Parts: sequence; structure tokens; C-alpha cells
Amino acid sequence: MSVTTHGTRSAWRDVPRPQVRQFSALALAESPRLAEDILREIRREYPQLPLVPDESGEPLALVGIRRAIEGVVQHLADASGVTGKDGAAAPLPSAFEEFGRGQSLHGQSLDALQAMYRIGVKLAWRRLADIGQRLDIPPPAMYELAESSYEYLDSLVGESVRGYAEAAAREAGERLRQQRRLMDLLLDGRAAAPPDPVRALTERAARIGWPVPDQVAVGVLLRPARDAVAPAVGPDVLLDMETERPRLVVPDPDAAGRPDLLRRALTGWSGAVGPPVAPADAAKSLRWAESAVALMERGLLPATEVLRCTEHTQALVLLQPEELVDDLARRALEPLTHCGPAHARRLAETLLAWLETRGGAPEVAARLGVHPQTVRYRLRQIRELWGDEIDDPDHRFELELVLRARRLRGDLGPR
Repeated sequence: MSVTTHGTRSAWRDVPRPQVRQFSALALAESPRLAEDILREIRREYPQLPLVPDESGEPLALVGIRRAIEGVVQHLADASGVTGKDGAAAPLPSAFEEFGRGQSLHGQSLDALQAMYRIGVKLAWRRLADIGQRLDIPPPAMYELAESSYEYLDSLVGESVRGYAEAAAREAGERLRQQRRLMDLLLDGRAAAPPDPVRALTERAARIGWPVPDQVAVGVLLRPARDAVAPAVGPDVLLDMETERPRLVVPDPDAAGRPDLLRRALTGWSGAVGPPVAPADAAKSLRWAESAVALMERGLLPATEVLRCTEHTQALVLLQPEELVDDLARRALEPLTHCGPAHARRLAETLLAWLETRGGAPEVAARLGVHPQTVRYRLRQIRELWGDEIDDPDHRFELELVLRARRLRGDLGPR
């Protein structure tokens, strides 16, 4: 800070040096009481402000305020202002960086921090203006001093903001580390193992202030681009962007408004969210989400949005145990191997429509968009191929299961 005005004559330099020294002496003498008045006013506006003591037991905030006042006035007797002979700014007290760091650690907002400085400079300037009036210092010189005081305030705010940002970054890094440990506990299956899984989850969640919900749903995301910005899912949703496929844990996924909020936050992303489960069973929800994503990558589920597994249960149940369903299909559909591929497909589609409708030829024909006589012809062929087995309920269930699976894979026409 300097009390000179670039390109013009300094009004403060025109003040007689004895008068300047008298002003500085009075201001320094009143700085302890002024600092206490400022801190009292700040505490009145922000009663939650913690008073952290220094090594001597004096509040750091009070020390910082007093040093700020002293920093404004201690060089006024020097015609060069408060810059060093080499033009460098006078060193700033480290207490201001520490003060900003403390505000971050105690949960104060950056706006609140800056508001505290505004309160301080307002009260300080009133006191300095009163001293200047008592000593008959010309108004232009006091105006120049006010401008310089605000410049100095900006530098102090900068120091505190730096400390605030450093502490916030460290705190965010620690929270992220604890959040990953919580997600690891939830998703690797250990949360469901004894002893006392509820206590283990509660203790780990408490470290990041995450209330353990009654239910969670776990999501797996596919990045729209490698450098995609993390979706704004909200602070209560646990999100891990460090994996190739980002994962998220959604608390109380069926709570009012939650699905809509999540859908908006994940616009532009694709992936799947598993079914709601107890927190100790989060690994099960993850497995279903991973299964759904695998089907999306094979083109068997839509890959244009984030799907809810509960809305695609049939596909997940019928398509995921692929080898078992294929084995059952080979046995259940063996009669069709004696037909040509195109004819076998038409018979399979007719058989599935008949099994689903349990109706006669007209209903099946309407479903397939063909003539009822065509359906009657095909149904006669089906009965010839399967014989009495077609009337067995268990065999009909197996047939419908494998035919539905084939339709989901695209091997049969749409319903």
C-alpha cells in the first residue's frame, strides 16, 4: 500500500511530518482498543465465529486485527508510505493467511470471511477519520489515506483467501479420501460381513457427515468423453470419478423427487442404476448395474441414458445367465432344428404369441399381423412338432422363457 497518487501530487505528502507522526502515534495507541471493538462487532454479527488462541492464549483474530491496524499506520510517518525502498510491498502478517485457513476449517463461507473484513475496515476508518479531524489533517489527505487503507485491506483479504483456499483444498482431499474408503466398504461386499456391519458403516459415514440411509442404489456410468466433467449429483450422493467407469451410491433412491433430480443431473451420461437395497447389500445393487451396462455395450439395452435396472428386470433376468438360457433353448427348441431358418423363425414367433396370449387364432393373428388361417396352419405344425409336450405347463413355461430371451436379443420380431 502507498499513500501516493500515481501521476499527481500526494496530498498526504503535503501534511507536515510532525502532524503525520502525531497521527500515527495516536492511531497506534488506540489500536488495541479499536481491535477489541472490531472483534466485538464481528462477534455480534457472527456469534459462531470460533476464537482460536495463539501460543500466549490471545485470540488469533484479535492479534490479526491489531496487526492490520498497525500495518495501516506504522509507515505513515515515512514519506515513502508503506512500501519498501525497493518498491516492494511491506510484508503482510502471516496471521491473516492463518485466519482464512481457520475460517475454512470451521465451516465459514468465503462471503462471511470477506464480510468480516468489511466490518473491520468500516470501524477502523471511522476511528482514523476522527483522529484526523482532531488533528486538523486536510480532507484530501484523509481521502488519500482512505484509498490506501482499502488497498491494504484488499491485500489482507488476498492473504486470507489464500489460506482459506488451501485449507478448503486439503479438507476436500481428505473428504474425498474418506468417501472412497466408505464406497470401498459399501461396494466390495465387506459391508455385509460380520461383525456389526451397521456400526462399521455408521462410523465410516460419520467421518464425512453422510447419514446412513435406509436404502441405497448403486450406479455405474459410461463417460460421454474421457474429459467429461463430473455430473452435479448433489452432496448426499457418493460419486467416485477415479475409476474407468464412474460409480455412484444414491441414498433413498425412491424418495420423493429423487429420480427426477438424478435424471437431470445425469443428462448426457449413460449407464445404469441398480435396484434399491439395504446399505449393507450395496454390492448386490452394483452387480446388477454392472450387468446392465454390459448388456448396453452389447446393444441389448438402450445406451442413450442412465437406466434404472428395476425398469428392465426381464432383460436382466433372461439375458444375463446367457449360457444357461442357451442350453435350455437348445433342448426346448430342438424340434425347430428340422425346419429351415426362416420357417423356424416364423413358427417360433407364432408359438411365443400363442403362449403369451393363451388365445385362439384370431388373437394370435392380430398380434402377429397375419391372417388367422395362417396362424391355424402354423399351430397345427407346432403341435405336430412338439406333440403332447406342448400341453405340459412346465414345458410351456420353458418355451416362453427361452423365446422371450431370443426376442430380447433381437432373434425374433417385436411383440
